[in-house]
Amino acid sequence: MGLKVSNVNKSYSNIPIIRNLSMDVQQGSIFGFLGPNGAGKTTTMRMILDITRPDNGTITWNGRSVRAVPRRYWGYLPEERGLYPKMTVEDQLLFLARMYGLPRKQIQTELDEWLERFQITSYRKKVVSTLSKGNQQKIQFIATILHNPDILIMDEPFSGLDPVNMLMLKDAFLEMHRRHKTIIFSTHQMHQVEELCENIVIMNKGQIVIQGNVKDIKRQSGRQLVRLTVADDTQTDWLDAMPGISDVHRRQDYIELRIQTHVNPDDILQAALNKGGHVTRFELVEPSLNDIFVAQVSDIAMPDTPVPVS
Repeated sequence: MGLKVSNVNKSYSNIPIIRNLSMDVQQGSIFGFLGPNGAGKTTTMRMILDITRPDNGTITWNGRSVRAVPRRYWGYLPEERGLYPKMTVEDQLLFLARMYGLPRKQIQTELDEWLERFQITSYRKKVVSTLSKGNQQKIQFIATILHNPDILIMDEPFSGLDPVNMLMLKDAFLEMHRRHKTIIFSTHQMHQVEELCENIVIMNKGQIVIQGNVKDIKRQSGRQLVRLTVADDTQTDWLDAMPGISDVHRRQDYIELRIQTHVNPDDILQAALNKGGHVTRFELVEPSLNDIFVAQVSDIAMPDTPVPVS
């Protein structure tokens, strides 16, 4: 059970924004929703939340139309700031949580815990507009989860955060996962997706271009990278002319080779040894999710139907 989006389409002024979108999000999972700006991610999130309704198709949560799911089940963190800038942090968070009918004492306990966790207890009486972007983002995250929703929809939650605060938010995601919450989030921070998500969707121009398990997507991407380090890296010109190698990039402490799928990586290692080089590193690595993302969304001609990865 979980979220099921089936054959959803959405147009504005006869311009297609979402085309035949279908995806499943397992209950209790952390799900990455990826794509370039303008791909249709925010529109899809708003349809899931029933803020905007699709032209056709269905969206259900545990078999029930999202239109019938009570609002308290949902937590939404929009990409743009959704806070009242002239209210204090504490008043704002108490007000938003009380809208869902929670008793003040229960809210206060959770609020104290999250302010302490995010190291912003000293800001509780400060006006929101006086806080930095990063601290406002942390306040917005607390506002999203304080009423204890089951499904969290987060649009660019890592936006505006420095590395330390990114780590705090990542830990908060894992805490929500331990509480069996379902998290759907978009981001351009691909390393966060690799660390947090089991399954993803990549959209482009309103369509899904790839979806499935992150490990399977990387394994089946059809691209192979070799990282090679030899003691004398000045004697590696032969790599540029070796058949089956499409790219050679000389990094500061290693050489990265992109090899064609029919090439046996062991042949490259043997060639390096035959050239008399002392090989100190030889590693076959999967492409990063960032590489796959760029390859998928930079294509000019998009497929007519999504490309599933099972």
